Amino acid sequence: MDIAIRPVEPGEYDTLGEITAQAYLQDGLLDFGESDAYLGELRDVAKRAAAAEVLVAVADGKVLGGVTFVPTQGLMADISGPGEAEIRMLAVAHAARGRGAGEALVRACLDRARATDGCVRVVLSTQSSMHAAHRIYERLGFVRAPERDWNPLPHLDDISLLAYELTLS
Repeated sequence: MDIAIRPVEPGEYDTLGEITAQAYLQDGLLDFGESDAYLGELRDVAKRAAAAEVLVAVADGKVLGGVTFVPTQGLMADISGPGEAEIRMLAVAHAARGRGAGEALVRACLDRARATDGCVRVVLSTQSSMHAAHRIYERLGFVRAPERDWNPLPHLDDISLLAYELTLS
């Protein structure tokens, strides 16, 4: 199966939003399940697309997953600094996993980062339980950056995101 990576189209916002939300829900990544406030952010592809670049993996005319690429610091950036791009909200539909869509999406982000003037590094945050994603990141050359680990909800002690980075060559 050939997987194409391209910018999301407005008619696909709802589809990608639901794929992303269901990936996080089904993998148990939202501490508060269906009532988790982050679920709305995961579903709001239009908001992401207005502030960053949202890419989709498509095969046979069907959206398999997507990712948000933040080429510079801005509204969608969590941990990136000057000269850094950021990858956010990588998600692949459960039925489409194991076909290379996730890796193709990350590779597309790396290509975009290399084409971004002044970009020297790509960073991302991930949960400790996202083992399949960690394997993709490490296979592509990302390394853990524990000094950048952070808690998106400081009032809750038990939420910690792991940081990874890749210095572009």
